[in-house]
Amino acid sequence: MDTLLRLLVAIGFALLVTAAAALVLHLVFRALARRTRWAAVLSRRTKHPTRTMLLVVLLWAAFASSIPDQPDAYPWRDGVSHTFLIVTIGVGTWLACEIAIVLESLGLHRYRVDVPDNRVARRIRTQVLVLRRLTVAVLVIIGLGAILLTFPGVEAAGASVLASAGLISVIAGLAAQSTLGNVFAGMQLAFSGSIRVDDVVVVEQQWGRIEEITLTYVVVHLWDDRRFVLPSTYFTSTPFENWTRTNSELLGAVEFDLDWRVRPGEMRAELERILDRTELWDRRVQVLQVTDAVQGFVHVRVLVTAHDAPSLFDLRCYVREELVAWIQRTHPDAQPVQRVLMVDEVAEPRASRRTASTASSSALFTPGQEDRAALFTGPIQTSGIPRSER
Repeated sequence: MDTLLRLLVAIGFALLVTAAAALVLHLVFRALARRTRWAAVLSRRTKHPTRTMLLVVLLWAAFASSIPDQPDAYPWRDGVSHTFLIVTIGVGTWLACEIAIVLESLGLHRYRVDVPDNRVARRIRTQVLVLRRLTVAVLVIIGLGAILLTFPGVEAAGASVLASAGLISVIAGLAAQSTLGNVFAGMQLAFSGSIRVDDVVVVEQQWGRIEEITLTYVVVHLWDDRRFVLPSTYFTSTPFENWTRTNSELLGAVEFDLDWRVRPGEMRAELERILDRTELWDRRVQVLQVTDAVQGFVHVRVLVTAHDAPSLFDLRCYVREELVAWIQRTHPDAQPVQRVLMVDEVAEPRASRRTASTASSSALFTPGQEDRAALFTGPIQTSGIPRSER
């Protein structure tokens, strides 16, 4: 009974100290957060793992100080202590992962992606995000290894495991060839710069932005809000389009097939007025050219530029709509038309009639010679003919 009472008192004291320490840390970080940003981020990310760590450690200390180390009297003491050790390692791994994420987030704060020229920021962000996942994976593996080492007999089995490590590594490599290939491909994408987070790409004839890059797959946010998930090896083995590899400015074309009566000079002047009325145009390129004039149509091509792909798409639609409305309003004769040539039936040439007549006269049985034809096709009359002449 005395042992149980000491344990309950120690647990109560541990809970009281945990609450007091959590309150003090909260007040300290709140005061620091008013002056520095890192304190607010650190407090928000590490609040729960820190409090859990304090609680587990203090409860473990209360248990160890209340229960004497007497295996005969308390055979379950070692099992409970081992459980506290495993929980402490797990919570410590959680806290280490959160601290690593906080440090990487503070490093990313200097690189903003909501500015026009954000190529360097997107490259740094992509690399840091991949490193964050790699760091978390390494910390989790270390934590699991530390937990396994707490079990008796693992050290003795280490020699046999190392002896068969060669065979196991070969088998594991063959079994996880695809996964490992994606992991290495993800690291290659992060540091090669071929794609970055928020890059505009065209993959499998689909247009979208790189939303997330992990160690094994890449998420592409398509223009219609769908998500296209591709393995990391796709971007290292398959050609794709990256519209923001060096910069985000793009050149786009708007094409028309018009009638030959179109006036390119007036259309070029109207294009200038249209572009002056919109903020989508970045004022770099403004070109209207007649690129072809065959088969009854004049092919007019308009070239315009914009800051990024979404703005370019909207600008092309805007220019196309305004020019179509201008042609309908002021130059309806320039609208494309289909010309059809109506031809009257021509009388048969005289030479053709002569040829037909000649062909008829050279025939054996011609029209109007039914009697002659009947001599060969009708019955032969034999009455009145002498037998000797038959």
